[in-house]
Amino acid sequence: MEKATVTIVGGGPSGLATAAYLHHLSIPYILLEREDCFASLWQKHTYDRVHLHLPKQLCNLPLMPMPAHYPTYVPRRLFLDYLNDYVTRFHIHPVYRRSVEAATYDGGEWKIEARNSDSGEVEEYRSRFLVVATGETCDPSMPEIEGLGSFTGEVLHSTEYKNGGSFAGKKVLVVGSGNSGMEIAVTLADCGARTSIVVRSPVHILSRRIAHTTLVLLQYLPRKWADSFAIMMSKIVYGDLTKYGIQRPKKGPFALKDDYGKYPVIDAGSMDKIKSGEIKVLPGISSIKGKCVIFENEKEEYSYDVIIFATGFKRSTKQWLKGDDNFLNEDGLPKVNYPNHWKGINGLYCIGLARKGLYGAASDAQNVAHHIKSQITH
Repeated sequence: MEKATVTIVGGGPSGLATAAYLHHLSIPYILLEREDCFASLWQKHTYDRVHLHLPKQLCNLPLMPMPAHYPTYVPRRLFLDYLNDYVTRFHIHPVYRRSVEAATYDGGEWKIEARNSDSGEVEEYRSRFLVVATGETCDPSMPEIEGLGSFTGEVLHSTEYKNGGSFAGKKVLVVGSGNSGMEIAVTLADCGARTSIVVRSPVHILSRRIAHTTLVLLQYLPRKWADSFAIMMSKIVYGDLTKYGIQRPKKGPFALKDDYGKYPVIDAGSMDKIKSGEIKVLPGISSIKGKCVIFENEKEEYSYDVIIFATGFKRSTKQWLKGDDNFLNEDGLPKVNYPNHWKGINGLYCIGLARKGLYGAASDAQNVAHHIKSQITH
């Protein structure tokens, strides 16, 4: 059994931010990470061309801004360099390959059971405080589609996709019209794949400039006014998207993000390719038979060589966090609304679940670390 003042679960940016601030306040901690590296999503499960969607000023982790020479929108490689420097600067040493199976509050402290993936043994950790820093992207989510098991082509999740080089000349269907799906479709089309994308639900498309300007406006204006600006500018820049099979939601882009966790798509070239016909937009999938995909409008039926599911993630926190039904809902998100979402009871906290991106995770980490410090010193 190992003991520390704080146990952090999750070695992504949320967990690293928490560890850094606890180190800054001289609070001992243990950081458990189920993979064999920190920020495993960024290191192993993102496509090569991914960039941060927001300006770097909104993506800094606590106590260490990104270098001045970094571009405004930071590519994956430079962001990983930044995280490496961050881990070194704050002497962060995660305990790797530890998969948490249960966390219970017992006798005034948290008892965490984690399986060592190397030995297969379950290890016990105890701490006064527990920080859930697994974030919004835990386990890949795949939809249930009639006949998917019969598909004779290649099926993969977006976490397995790196680049479009091996898909040149192939007929590829991307399922999911969020940022990952749209960007993957662009990279596929760039590499010569015959690309289609499923856009089942209404979606907001914003340019980087529109998104950035709206975020600035949100600091001074009510959300509905900022959203109205974003929608107006999107209509001016992109025009009527219904002719391409894309509907705009009735709710504003940042209202949807805050209330339902549905992010606007930051255009990385997808709209030009959709308008030119390089990327074909299709409705939801009804069923699959062999290589043939039947769509919900029942008017279209196409065969594909590859299906890539950019269908997001599901959170597994509720499976191992025991006895706290008042903190997280069944989807693993806080029941308490922002800005008080990060604090539970009995020394339980969460980081990075405010739907505010890296900026939100950094803010959560500071709040949690200072609150723990206040509990220790009083």
